[in-house]
Amino acid sequence: MTYAITQTCCSDATCVAVCPVNCIHPTPDEPDFGTTEMLYIDPKTCIDCGACADACPVDAIFPADRLTGPLKRYEEINAAHYEGREPAPVLASPTFHPWGEPVFARSLPSDFAPLRVAVVGTGPAGMYAAEDLLLHTNAEVTLIDRLPVAGGLVRYGVAPDHPGTKGAGDVLARFHRHPRATVRLGLTVGQDVTAAELAAHHDAVVYAVGAPADRRLGIPGEDLPGSLSATALVSWYNAHPETAPDAVALGSAERAVVVGTGNVALDVARVLVSDPEALARTDIADHALAALRGARPREVVLLGRRGPESASYTASELLALKDLPGVDLVVDDHDPRIAAAIGAAGPGDRAALLADVAREAVDWSRAPRDGRRRIVLRFHSAPEEALGPDAVRAVRAGGPDGPVEIPAGLLVRAIGYRGVPLPGLPFDEATGTVPHTAGRIEGMPGAYVVGWIKRGPSGGIGANRSCAAETVGSLLADAVDGRLPKPSGSAKDFARLARDRSGHLVDARGLAAIDRAERARGAVTGRPRVKLATVPELVAAARRGRRRGPVG
Repeated sequence: MTYAITQTCCSDATCVAVCPVNCIHPTPDEPDFGTTEMLYIDPKTCIDCGACADACPVDAIFPADRLTGPLKRYEEINAAHYEGREPAPVLASPTFHPWGEPVFARSLPSDFAPLRVAVVGTGPAGMYAAEDLLLHTNAEVTLIDRLPVAGGLVRYGVAPDHPGTKGAGDVLARFHRHPRATVRLGLTVGQDVTAAELAAHHDAVVYAVGAPADRRLGIPGEDLPGSLSATALVSWYNAHPETAPDAVALGSAERAVVVGTGNVALDVARVLVSDPEALARTDIADHALAALRGARPREVVLLGRRGPESASYTASELLALKDLPGVDLVVDDHDPRIAAAIGAAGPGDRAALLADVAREAVDWSRAPRDGRRRIVLRFHSAPEEALGPDAVRAVRAGGPDGPVEIPAGLLVRAIGYRGVPLPGLPFDEATGTVPHTAGRIEGMPGAYVVGWIKRGPSGGIGANRSCAAETVGSLLADAVDGRLPKPSGSAKDFARLARDRSGHLVDARGLAAIDRAERARGAVTGRPRVKLATVPELVAAARRGRRRGPVG
């Protein structure tokens, strides 16, 4: 029986590396790697060895005959990817291939002294870069983050009801305890230490600072109370220490409007209407869970500027939305182009995913229905204004027959993230990224970028592996060619500098203590963890646990 890859696939290609018969595609060497929504197992080639399932960091791979419920469809989804394609030659597999000259693309000459590399940012991009350096070279890596806890977007960006996806963070977290890794959390580059000081104490610096800002709608009323970014809402329900528990007020809003049709928009909609008792089994923030138990919208409207054929969500996320217990999914059939696009969609087209979804011309003058909650997809509809004298009361949206007013007490913009300038680094305002060539920051020898600050806010967790490989490749090539500036300060000098500049520095033992404390809090109520939601709480847990003993 073949195996199948399911919804939580992170596309980091760990499974590809262990497959003995090359049955998982696209591989990192193939042109469509990073552009497909997930990886797929060829049922005609799979030999049922299970190596991929053992290696998968997010528990996304199962024997096809054991798939049940909503996951059962993924047997067909995997097989459909290979319809009409020639099977890949087995000779290209990791086990069966023609022998040639050995290639060590991620290594340094044996007589090289260990490089000291700082990685700024402990999300997936930074940790994939650290993994590459620690596994393939003798580099000494300093992991730096402005927050007193590691994880970045895996900890604070992945929806709480996607625990499988969070598993990628657990796999990368093992490098926090690597003997050649030093953890310096709670240290802000550009504030506590400058980019120049960081460079003066390391052979190279890799910046993996992400894209933490949000994009604006640019409409009247956007700054009214009740209008907020998806960035703020996601941070709120994920217990980000820089987002206050009272930063989001759901109030008595019966309807919420979310602008956007990407995965983040779907995450927000799903969390807002999900059963709080189901969320209570996740690591959602305590304050968010209490708010959702008290009052949550009965209806969430997703506004898409274009048609269903151009929606930016992935198939797996839309399929999960269809199967949300107690929640109906509806397409607002207000524009004849919508039905036409769905009807004309072929297998594999984005609009085809909506073929079995109910359609109705929604009457927005009526309040959301009692009983079951629902999510409404309204395509060909752009927001024009948030209405309300003192807070959001409605959203005016465009349509083929003119604007329509949608009564709502909450407006969430989920139209993308954006990088922000980091003091000491060049910045391209147009793209929201740091100018670079293959990861090398322009005009700054020894400085590199990886992740969203490098390529813009695109691609999921797995896309950062190949992104990091390119950047680390550039770094190692520069080291071999003698293009890295020699640092003037030592590792001990930097340790003293970090302690002097940061009042709440957390090391690897402190980080492990935070993890133990959160898991212990969760065990009381049967949850995976209950996050500490403020900087003082995180630092206090790190210090208490650090006094009690070494990393466990």
